[in-house]
Amino acid sequence: MAAAKKKILVVDIGGTHVKVLRSAREKREFDSGESMGPREFVARFKETTRDWKFDAVSIGFPAPVRHGRIIKKPTHLREGWIGFNFRKSLGKPARIINDAAMQALGSYSGSGRMLFLGLGTGLGAALVWERHVFQLELGHLPYREPDVIENFLGIAGIDRLGETKWKREVLFAVRKLKQAMIADRVVLGGGNVHRFDKLPEGVERGKNENAFRGGVRLWDPKWIVM
Repeated sequence: MAAAKKKILVVDIGGTHVKVLRSAREKREFDSGESMGPREFVARFKETTRDWKFDAVSIGFPAPVRHGRIIKKPTHLREGWIGFNFRKSLGKPARIINDAAMQALGSYSGSGRMLFLGLGTGLGAALVWERHVFQLELGHLPYREPDVIENFLGIAGIDRLGETKWKREVLFAVRKLKQAMIADRVVLGGGNVHRFDKLPEGVERGKNENAFRGGVRLWDPKWIVM
């Protein structure tokens, strides 16, 4: 069944909420957090989607994913996710990708090298280049040692710095990461990008529908997820 004909449900699992999207504009949510493991997720997912018909599920997950399997415990969720079999538990064909990589996959248009940075509970990141999606694990990079970068750019950074200083910190880090990745442009997404009224040249605001587009593209063989 081609991706265009599949009814694909897209799930964006975050450290605070889980968003379930049936289209770019139709979504339902439930809470996540440190009490949610994979079995709790499956139970809430089935309850939330019990009246929806769909053929397959795309899942964006806030931890490193390789060959369709979670390989590291997520920072803001309960244990038990590593190697979890979503297809068996959900009873539907399922593909899983890092959440920032899914957003990046849906954000890419045109050509060139695009860096995606997700400003959420932590910091998500991915690089897209000519139909290749490269998951990045930047959140634990040393930053203003002995700390790490997501403690400045994520929610903890807002609490620590206040919103005005946090915005300056984000834009400083964006410039440095753009240079390091030799990116042509940067897309800023995640739940906290709305705090910026204006972004500098070369930095774009992510759109809400990008997560759904990325989940659909995950089933398109023209895209390669590394």
